Amino acid sequence: MSQVKIQIKVGDVEFSGEGEQGWVSTQLERILKAAPGIVGAKRSDPALSGSGQEDRQNATATSQTLASFLRDNNASTNQVKKFLATASWLHARGKKRLNTADVTRALKDTNQTRLGNPADCLNKNVAKGHCEKDGKGFFVTAEGEAAL
Repeated sequence: MSQVKIQIKVGDVEFSGEGEQGWVSTQLERILKAAPGIVGAKRSDPALSGSGQEDRQNATATSQTLASFLRDNNASTNQVKKFLATASWLHARGKKRLNTADVTRALKDTNQTRLGNPADCLNKNVAKGHCEKDGKGFFVTAEGEAAL
């Protein structure tokens, strides 16, 4: 028999097959029968898919100023939470690995009150599991995002 290759995408459903014509045809029929249920389906639990609250928070953070993001997360007065919220805001704007200077610079550039001891704020967030050190930098963990 002859070898065939097919690639099709309908919504979120994508099928790519290569092989004997009969086998590819059978697999394609299976996909097409299941496609209406898959295409119309919605994610059942956004927390399990990893896209729920964190994506909404990232979308909010990228559209807000730092001042309003801090206010919305009740992080204006508590220094440790302010550090965490600022780091989260920077992360949402594309900064993957941060250092304390990035956080203090962001606060200064947006005319926010400074932190008394940024290194201590980082260490307290690490102790709580909200941040994790990685070499010379750090990042906000999923627990840290959830804490906001």
